[in-house]
Amino acid sequence: MAGSISSALLLLLNMAGALLAPLAPYNVPAGDDEGIDFFFFPFLVLYKSGRVERFMGTDTVPASVDPATGVASKDVAIDAAAGLAVRIYLPNSTAEKLPLVVFYHGGGFVTESAFSPTYQRYLNALASKAGALAVSVDYHLSPERRLPVAYDDAWAVLQWALASARSGGPEAEPWLSRRADLTRLFLVGDSAGGNIAHNVAMRAGREGLDGGATIQGIALLDPYFWGKRPVPSETRDPAERRWRDRTWSFVCAGRYGVDDPVINPVAMASDEWRRLGCARVLVTVAGLDMLSARGRAYVAALGASGWGGDVRLYETPGESHVYFLLKPDGEKAAKEMEAVVAFINGNRAIESSASDVSAQYGNFEGTPAKEPERNSTLYTAI
Repeated sequence: MAGSISSALLLLLNMAGALLAPLAPYNVPAGDDEGIDFFFFPFLVLYKSGRVERFMGTDTVPASVDPATGVASKDVAIDAAAGLAVRIYLPNSTAEKLPLVVFYHGGGFVTESAFSPTYQRYLNALASKAGALAVSVDYHLSPERRLPVAYDDAWAVLQWALASARSGGPEAEPWLSRRADLTRLFLVGDSAGGNIAHNVAMRAGREGLDGGATIQGIALLDPYFWGKRPVPSETRDPAERRWRDRTWSFVCAGRYGVDDPVINPVAMASDEWRRLGCARVLVTVAGLDMLSARGRAYVAALGASGWGGDVRLYETPGESHVYFLLKPDGEKAAKEMEAVVAFINGNRAIESSASDVSAQYGNFEGTPAKEPERNSTLYTAI
């Protein structure tokens, strides 16, 4: 399948989820001399020659001033030689200093970018509604650059943003140096980006941040976590679990097992959880998302660990993975955006705290979350 699928179709597939069985509804392209090494449906094919063909998530849009919100954006190369860059969003605000949001996009670690129309729209809305300065990170993708490269990129950009915000020199990024309030520093990410945000916060807790900065909070939006043993409400189908194990191994080239803390923080000991380097955590989950069970388990485990911060769960019933990117104008997406904005602006009146999450990690109505329908074509994306 040549070319790329539009971002809308990407999110349609992403929302419904990546297929958890190695079935393909259409033919996989192959050159005359190329065999297939791995078909990561619906995102890409890696050929044995090393060539990667992506089917989606490759569309980009230029930085601009958004006519709907007045948010201005621009691209900045952090390390041109390494290919590390960001897109920065500045809201149309009269406030002298603004909260700083470092944002990590989703896409299963293998697709999408900081420059995609999907994330341009989301970050314009977030920056406008939260009155926040946002830095969207264009981290390197797998399989060309396997994990932990994306984690290292995410860390490097955070440190760069902090250095620019503190500096008034000619090398500093002026939007950051003039407008960023480092006492209101947040990490936000969806899906794989939520995984990245968590792991950056863990590293900050272990190593500290330059200049003594601290992360006020992290918002993990439908985050991608996994593990060998099912948590309550998570699928137990062996074929589905094997396929998800395989895709994780593909993303990291086998470097991290499926119970490594980078992908399965639920299995961490309490003393490890207590190293999480932030004061507040918001986890959002969608009721029809198979990954929602892990999100609930994350909230429960963090809340029970003795970590001294505040952790909240926000659940949207009847929706699938990252639905808010596909249907940004819907009522449910608007309410979830309000929850994220309230979190950034310090309002703790969000749907549920860790103490509200039952031992079965049920939904807000107190009933166990349903597994995805077995006759569905697509399941949860990562």
